[in-house]
Amino acid sequence: MSNFNNHIEIPDEINTIGKRIVNCAYKVHSKLGPGLLEVVYEKCLYHELKKNGLSINQQVNIPIIYDDLIIKDALRIDLLVENCIIIELKAVETVLPVHEAQIISYLKLTENRLGYLINFNVLLIKNGIKRFIN
Repeated sequence: MSNFNNHIEIPDEINTIGKRIVNCAYKVHSKLGPGLLEVVYEKCLYHELKKNGLSINQQVNIPIIYDDLIIKDALRIDLLVENCIIIELKAVETVLPVHEAQIISYLKLTENRLGYLINFNVLLIKNGIKRFIN
């Protein structure tokens, strides 16, 4: 897992939620394996997170404000956990730099501190999870 800013401390309660997210991703991947559509993993991860008592919003639209221009629905976050952790899901052969840039931008624009980029199309899920700190 990687951070784009290693100098920022994340509160323990947020880190604890992050660990729960990673555990849920492991459960989903161990049951389903790679090769399915992103939407399947999203719905199953949402279900696992809910079972774990977490508050989750799915497909959250976030506006971008630029000067006096408001672009509604400019961003769509796959999962927002406890209103503070962004999860961006992929089911791709290779995570590209644009995917990492996407979650970094989401974190900066929403002012959230922690995010996960999770690619389920891997043999071992530990190779598909990247952690980002804003």
